[in-house]
Amino acid sequence: MTEPIVRAGQPAAGRSCITAITSGKGGVGKTFIAANLAAALARLGRKVLVLDADLGLANLDVVLNLFPKITLHDVFTGKAPLAEAIIPAPGGFSVLLAGSGMVEYSRLTPHVREQLQNVVAEVRPMFDHVLLDTGAGISDVVLYTVSLADDVLVVATPEPTSLTDAYATIKVLGTTQGRRDIRLMVNQAQKPTDGRNVRNQLQQVIDRYVNPTLDSPMRLELLGSVPLDPSVREAVQRRQLMLEQMPGTPAAVAIVEAGTRMLE
Repeated sequence: MTEPIVRAGQPAAGRSCITAITSGKGGVGKTFIAANLAAALARLGRKVLVLDADLGLANLDVVLNLFPKITLHDVFTGKAPLAEAIIPAPGGFSVLLAGSGMVEYSRLTPHVREQLQNVVAEVRPMFDHVLLDTGAGISDVVLYTVSLADDVLVVATPEPTSLTDAYATIKVLGTTQGRRDIRLMVNQAQKPTDGRNVRNQLQQVIDRYVNPTLDSPMRLELLGSVPLDPSVREAVQRRQLMLEQMPGTPAAVAIVEAGTRMLE
């Protein structure tokens, strides 16, 4: 089986951009960011798909209050074609949901590799942007999914455990996939300066321990900082898309700004 090509730069003209949204640890709001960032890109006129690639602990359907009849599980098992599993979501974008019953795909077997590669290759021509909502951590499945993307967005919070795990993820992506430019989204920022501070802390550690071992240095770009906003918890509990139901809240505004910056 042919190995996938790791695409660490921008896609060629006329091709969609595939972005892996990942995190070092769970519970940092990665899926929330993915869904609302997709809505922000859709508002800017882009055709967007969010692919729920967290095969073991998929919850994009919960965040968006969707109840799909056909999921990625049906596609992987050959019960349904891919086109039938892609459904519209609130916010003007499309989703490809993993649903339940994907625990057996949480290990990187040859079948999982082939299915993931085929699905990503098939959806690429259909959309301007494909966001891969990966699992957290550095498991084989997560790293392989990230390897299928053109670029990577790491979601972290200012908490020390999140920073430690984010650094571990970034280091692995730099040393094993040749990633040199990685975007960072800081969620649950308590102060306006938290985003920049987190980026600078991570960059300093990378400069000290990782970059000396590489042929060219890794660079972190701060895509955005989402403030700690009680409306986020309310939207998640209601299973509503924040950009649809609460577009004027600080968190929603920050995500729209990040989406605009992403296109720049």
